[in-house]
Amino acid sequence: MKSWYVYIVKCADETLYTGVAVDLAKRIKTHNEGKGAKYTRARLPVKLQWSEKLENESLAKKREAEIKKWSRKAKLNFLKTESK
Repeated sequence: MKSWYVYIVKCADETLYTGVAVDLAKRIKTHNEGKGAKYTRARLPVKLQWSEKLENESLAKKREAEIKKWSRKAKLNFLKTESK
């Protein structure tokens, strides 16, 4: 059974993007090639800030939805806490 990842990247314009992927390295590369999400295409390059490994797609998408509801300030505080 493959693992899924939920991740947050920081775009070149300092905005944050949250997504899910099976192969995290490949997904970040895809974003930076301009072939990822429409949102990130105009904000390249992106840099991985955080990721979490989850057991399946359903859990990853639920976690992604949860994080996407957070304010920018909440996401930045989360990233600051997680990087320690």
